[in-house]
Amino acid sequence: MERTGVVVIGAGQAGLSAAAGLRRGGLEPGPGFVVLDGEDGPGGAWRHRWPTLRMRTVNGIHDVAGVRSGFDDPGADPDLPARDAVPAYFGRIERELDLRVVRPVHVHKVSDTGGSPDADAGGPQAVGTGGSLTVDTDRGTWVADHLINATGTWTRPFVPAYPGLATFRGTSLHARGYPGPEAMAGRRVVVVGGGITAVQLLLEIAPYAAATTWVTRREPEWHSTPFGPEQGRAAVARVEERVRAGLPPRSVVGVTGLGLTPGVRAGIASGVLARRPMFTRVVPDGVEWSDGTREPADVLLWATGWRPALGHLAPLRLRGPGGGIVMGGPRDTGVVADPRVHLVGYGPSASTIGADRAGRAAARAVLERLPVAAGA
Repeated sequence: MERTGVVVIGAGQAGLSAAAGLRRGGLEPGPGFVVLDGEDGPGGAWRHRWPTLRMRTVNGIHDVAGVRSGFDDPGADPDLPARDAVPAYFGRIERELDLRVVRPVHVHKVSDTGGSPDADAGGPQAVGTGGSLTVDTDRGTWVADHLINATGTWTRPFVPAYPGLATFRGTSLHARGYPGPEAMAGRRVVVVGGGITAVQLLLEIAPYAAATTWVTRREPEWHSTPFGPEQGRAAVARVEERVRAGLPPRSVVGVTGLGLTPGVRAGIASGVLARRPMFTRVVPDGVEWSDGTREPADVLLWATGWRPALGHLAPLRLRGPGGGIVMGGPRDTGVVADPRVHLVGYGPSASTIGADRAGRAAARAVLERLPVAAGA
């Protein structure tokens, strides 16, 4: 069992930003804080992006922790694979800031010790009001005064339950496991989902597939104006409203709409991005709508998003009656039910728009509450 001031779980964008803030605030890796990451190397979920995703088409990678990425530099190569370029950048952050990430570590659960972080402070305290947190992992146990959780969503892909899905004779897979367009050659592909991922996959699959069909629950919301800081702040605010109400968050990307880039306009003109409403059920050789219309399919590709990976926090009983975790504690990254816990990369910060800001805010909030000697 190891003692530290702060445990950061996850070394993606938000986790690195938080760790950098702690480091710059005077805490030393080890006694002051520790970063636990489940991957074999730097990069977080970016290590697993589909092989054809290039830097020219990613949804914006902002500089993390004040370390220049160089992705927007005039000489930068826009055709670099994202799953190579972003992990290399994250690895540089870890080295330059000396964050000493511990990996691979898989966290099983986080629980309350039931006691004060200071043995002389006056005995046991109620769950969620003080005391230490115990982080149990496959590499041992850490005890800390505060937790910054940055586990993201990648490990929890969401596929909605649909009647007949178990009878489908073709291939059904989530976008998380998408192997690239060559695997779709000569196949009839139904892509389900109304976000950026669905659009990107459709555009690159179409030249290879025998046929593509795009299916969404709602009509796509296209926007022709550039997506700037003002639009980003508005999108984050819409997600924050749900989080503050204790409801499960929608993704930031899910409320921003879809940009009408030249490639998207060409996809609309060609019919590749001709949206159809959601089907009623899956049949063995395709999908069927309520009026009996059928579309044959060899592949069902679910670009239906992810859910927050928070199962390890269940012992802390953070969820409210609405099914979400009410935020709005210290510096807005704190959990109202337990101010020792900060969630970054959750709700409004689950995107490149807000992750870095949230990580810095969480670090500042924790530093304000830690004993002065935490990093000594």
